[in-house]
Amino acid sequence: MVSKMGILAIYRKLYASFGPQHWWPAETPFEVMVGAILTQNTSWQNVERAIAGIKRERLLTAKKLWRLPQKKLARLLRPAGYYNLKAIRLKNFLGYFRQRYAASPAKMRRAALPRLREELLRVNGIGPETADSILLYALGKPVFVVDAYTKRALSRHHLVAEGCGYHEVQNLFMRKLKKEVKLFNEFHAMLVKLGKDFCRKRNPRCHLCPLNK
Repeated sequence: MVSKMGILAIYRKLYASFGPQHWWPAETPFEVMVGAILTQNTSWQNVERAIAGIKRERLLTAKKLWRLPQKKLARLLRPAGYYNLKAIRLKNFLGYFRQRYAASPAKMRRAALPRLREELLRVNGIGPETADSILLYALGKPVFVVDAYTKRALSRHHLVAEGCGYHEVQNLFMRKLKKEVKLFNEFHAMLVKLGKDFCRKRNPRCHLCPLNK
């Protein structure tokens, strides 16, 4: 554990240790959107398995997934866990995406960030982390994504209180950093790597953590 350090100091230490992360691993903005919904309460490895199955069936388009019977969609999503619930949530998003933006990421990208975020949060099953992942990684909007890894690392390094809310943590990044998509992208990805490899929930590897060097 270290004494309190600034957000930029954390970024610089992580970048020096990890370098660019090239995250999010997807071929298209729509694939990012699907992945952001499927990654709720599961590992990215499981999401990749589900998306690979959808690709094998040549169904990874908004039109095809929307037309797919919900039971068949749920079967395809089985590797991602909570597959019945995620099928409903994905259908909810697809309905919004098709009706509001004709299933076009380009049209969606032209909308203002505050309006887009408000719209996404009104879609049943999409919370702040999922909405912000879609905004940042699929649409290139400058909004910082907060997840459990981020909260854990920041609380252990005394930047936020343990158990603090999503928007409290997000506001810290939004206040302290330039609102740049690339910066937010890399920083969040490095925090995820930090949480997986070092700042673990159980058995953290503090003695090896790049923030303690």
